[in-house]
Amino acid sequence: MALDAETRDQLIDTVRRFVTERLRPLEAQVSETDAMPDDVVAEMKELGLFGLSIPAEYGGLDLSMEDECLVAVELGRTSPAFRSAFGTNVGIGSQGLVMFGTDEQKARYLPGIASGEIITSFALTEPEAGSDSAAVQTRATLDGDAYVLNGSKRYITNANKAHLFTVMARTDPSKPGGGGVSAFLVPRDLPGLSVGKPEKKMGQQGAHICDVTFDNVRVPVENRLGAEGEGFKVAMQVLDRGRLHISAVCVGVAERLLTDCVTYASERKQFGQAISQFQLVQGMIADCKTEALAAKALTMETARKRDAGHSVTMEAAAAKYFASEMVGRVADKAVQIFGGAGYVADYGIERFYRDVRIFRIYEGTSQIQQVVIARETLKRGG
Repeated sequence: MALDAETRDQLIDTVRRFVTERLRPLEAQVSETDAMPDDVVAEMKELGLFGLSIPAEYGGLDLSMEDECLVAVELGRTSPAFRSAFGTNVGIGSQGLVMFGTDEQKARYLPGIASGEIITSFALTEPEAGSDSAAVQTRATLDGDAYVLNGSKRYITNANKAHLFTVMARTDPSKPGGGGVSAFLVPRDLPGLSVGKPEKKMGQQGAHICDVTFDNVRVPVENRLGAEGEGFKVAMQVLDRGRLHISAVCVGVAERLLTDCVTYASERKQFGQAISQFQLVQGMIADCKTEALAAKALTMETARKRDAGHSVTMEAAAAKYFASEMVGRVADKAVQIFGGAGYVADYGIERFYRDVRIFRIYEGTSQIQQVVIARETLKRGG
C-alpha cells in the first residue's frame, strides 16, 4: 500500500532521526559486544519496523515496495547489523507467508511477526546447496497428518532468535532440481529442531547466523506453505523482493560513507590545504557519488515497476548485482580517502568495509545475479 506523501515523509523523518540519534552512537558498542541491546530492539518494535511489509489487516505498515526501499535507504545509513535485527521479519522470513499462506496461516502468525513478538527466519541454504539452491537435500516425508523433516541448514540469519522458520525441504526425491521441493512453516519449539552456535563472521557483528538441524521433526500438514512441489517457486519470489530491499540498504550505506568521506576530506589537511581540494581525491568522491546515484535510480525504478504489477526478476537481480558491487567499491575508496585512519577501528570505516562484503554473497551471489540477468535478457530477446 503506497503511503500519501505527507505520511511517507513523516515515516522517513522518524526513521532518519532514530538512526541518527539512537543507532549511530551504538555502532561501536554493537560491533565490540556482538550483541543488539534489548532496549533498541524494543524501540524498533514500537516504531513498527518489524512490520514494514506486513499487510495492515495483520497489524503491519503494509508499505509499497517503493516506500520500503526509501525506508531501507535510511536504515542503511548505520551499521547493517541493526537492520538485520528485523530484516528477516520484513523480507525473506515473512514474505513466503504473505504471498502464499492460507488465511488461517496468516491469521496465526502475521500479527506476531508484525509486532516483533515472533521472529522469523528463512532456511534454504545447506552445506551442499548454496548458490545451487535447487539442490536441497533436507527431506520432508509425509507420514499421516504430518511431514517428517530430516536434514540441516547452514548460515541461517537470525536462527538463534527465531520462533518460526520458513524451511525448504524435498518432498519428492524422484524429481530433480526445484520440482521436488516444498516450503514449510516450522515453529522453533517442535521436538527435534536444534540451532547451533552463532558463527564468527568477517563483519556485521550483532547480526547472527547459525546452523539449523532437523532430526525427525514432525511438521503438521497444515503448515505446508503453498502446494507440494512449489517450494522453489516460493523461494525465488521471496528472493526477488528481498533483492530490492538489499539494494536499497546498499545505497544507504554508500550515502553514509560518502557523507563521512566528504566531512573527513574537508577537515583533513595535507600540503597546506584540505585534501578535498586535490583533484585525485575529488575523482574518488565523484566516482562514489555517481555510482550511488545510479544504484538508487535503478533500485527505485524497479520498485515502482514491481508496485505496478510487472515482473521484475531481471531488474531486481540487476539492482542487487549493481548496488552490492557498488557499495563494495565505495567502501574501498572510503578507506583510501581516510588513509591510515580508514584502516584503524576508531573511525568505523574499516568496519563498514567488512560489513558490506556480505551483500555480494547472501540472497544470491553476484555471479548468480549475472546468470539471472542473462537468462531473463535472452528470454526477452534483448
